[in-house]
Amino acid sequence: MRDEDVPAWWRELGLPGLVDVHVHFMPDALMNAVWRYFDNAADRFGGAPWPINYRSSEAERVATLDRLGVRAFTAMVYPHKPGMAESLSRWAREFSARTPACVPSGTFFPEPSARRYVAEAIDAGTGVFKAHLQVGAYDPRDALLEPVWGMLAEAGLPVVVHCGSGPESGAFTGPGPFGDVLAAHPRLTAVIAHLGAPEYLEHIALAERYPNVHLDTTMVGTPYLDRLAPLDTDVLARLGELGHKVVLGSDFPNIPYAYAEQLDALERFDLGDDWLRAVCWHNGRRLLRLA
Repeated sequence: MRDEDVPAWWRELGLPGLVDVHVHFMPDALMNAVWRYFDNAADRFGGAPWPINYRSSEAERVATLDRLGVRAFTAMVYPHKPGMAESLSRWAREFSARTPACVPSGTFFPEPSARRYVAEAIDAGTGVFKAHLQVGAYDPRDALLEPVWGMLAEAGLPVVVHCGSGPESGAFTGPGPFGDVLAAHPRLTAVIAHLGAPEYLEHIALAERYPNVHLDTTMVGTPYLDRLAPLDTDVLARLGELGHKVVLGSDFPNIPYAYAEQLDALERFDLGDDWLRAVCWHNGRRLLRLA
């Protein structure tokens, strides 16, 4: 499948488009820094280069999503040190205000001000949050985040959490640390990014155990990720059973291949058209509370 084939693909499923819960838009300086990181990442990712397939201006990236038929998407921002999260969340809300298809997005970091600025973000209409445990290198069980998890659980707002150990591990990645957060906040609406790669089964178990835990498809099943964290038949079978909890994610624009490869991978799972319709449209709309 090529990108130009994507609209015909979702039309054949009877859908009006796609909902993508894992898209990145950031201030230009930060996005350029992220791209430089991937430019130099081949030695960390099994020797394979990671070229940014959609390295273009902000306006061009928004137009690309529109051509693909992505009717709703997020602006996942994330800090790597204290003092960044509040301004990033403010930027993401401003981006959403000028980009109708983007759901207002936010983030946080374990710092004394987190309780305040997350509450303000919720009051300002933020619809989804991002937590990146590998890049942020923080313990999600930090006492400074306890009120944040509690507020998000109470509000029922989704938080997309990169807690898997791929493509690079960190001190607090893996199912254990975030699993402890879920044990303390069992009603938290969480989306485990990348299906928790490479610890697929352990993270699927969290989605089976907790009523509001979802899984996103970001990079899962693509040839690039299959080199590092291949799927097995047990993973696919359990994904089929959890079809109501799986949502489309892509990592656009920071992917080393065409957007269409993600959809092609999902189709190769051979879990049926109803599963594809739920993952690519219905589940995301429900999760993000879209009208």
